[in-house]
Amino acid sequence: MTSAPLIALTLGDPAGTGPELILKALAQPDVRALGHLLVVGDAAVLARAQRYTGTTLPIRTVKKAVDAPEFAADGIAVLDLANVDAAHHQLGRIDPMCGQAAYESIKRATELALASEVGAIVTSAINKAALNAAGHHFDGHTGLLAQLCGAPGATMMLVADTLRVSHVSTHVSLRQAIDRVRPERIVKVLQLTHDAVRRLGIENPRLAVAGLNPHAGEGGLFGDEEEKFIAPAIAQARALGLDAHGPFAGDTIFFRTLQREFDAAVAMYHDQGHVAAKMLGIWRGVNVTLGLPIIRTSVEHGTDFANAGTGRGDPRSLVEAIKLAASMARNRSAVVA
Repeated sequence: MTSAPLIALTLGDPAGTGPELILKALAQPDVRALGHLLVVGDAAVLARAQRYTGTTLPIRTVKKAVDAPEFAADGIAVLDLANVDAAHHQLGRIDPMCGQAAYESIKRATELALASEVGAIVTSAINKAALNAAGHHFDGHTGLLAQLCGAPGATMMLVADTLRVSHVSTHVSLRQAIDRVRPERIVKVLQLTHDAVRRLGIENPRLAVAGLNPHAGEGGLFGDEEEKFIAPAIAQARALGLDAHGPFAGDTIFFRTLQREFDAAVAMYHDQGHVAAKMLGIWRGVNVTLGLPIIRTSVEHGTDFANAGTGRGDPRSLVEAIKLAASMARNRSAVVA
């Protein structure tokens, strides 16, 4: 990868704040300096969003990703999918047409990344109800990208400042999450986390593993999953050469990681990791999908339907997602070597 990677940005749900946030992010010269940025989605939706954001960068459509660098320096390059009838949908409403458009944007960007036509993809927020109403039955980006890439073991890592948190499970019931706390899954997530943190430029990452139960089981008083599953998984990971530690109590592990005692932490279920990361600021965090053959980052928030069309959308999470994708794309070749 060159020092100026080509990065594809998906438009997200056209009825949400995704188009507005993209315009606001790309209006910042320091963001455009991170690489060549290509928006994948409906150009007319993006042009409509200019009316309520006040941004003025010219929007130029391109036929191929390779054409984006010619236009991205002083404008917004768009691979126009022309898949939204703007006259027949409302901002801030669940609409199957918008769910289909969001799906097509993600699919096309993923195809570009798999073909090495772009170095990374950054996804804007989608509405899961609209996606499912369009006939695409996924629990979110992670499951959809896993299928598009043929990578069923993919999982999620949240990045907020110095806190990096990956997850053994995400969008399942708490009952199912407990059942997924097994050595083979924990070792897999530890390996994915190790590889991802190396892509961020840390050569030998120290990884912390959370317990499942209060106080990490307190020696078996509050549960035995730590002794039966988590500690053996950590031992297996260490035998594979990973610098893994724990299990640690879930109420202190993330603070210790934020203080740089560890380079990343592994949470046992969705809320354990998400609450810790989002307490640092929902508009500052980034979502990274681990286990894919491509680099993908995303905003940490949803479609923010309540603010769609108002011009009040906050682009900070998108800006951080673009920064992280650019950094990972630059580091990727060094890690592979």
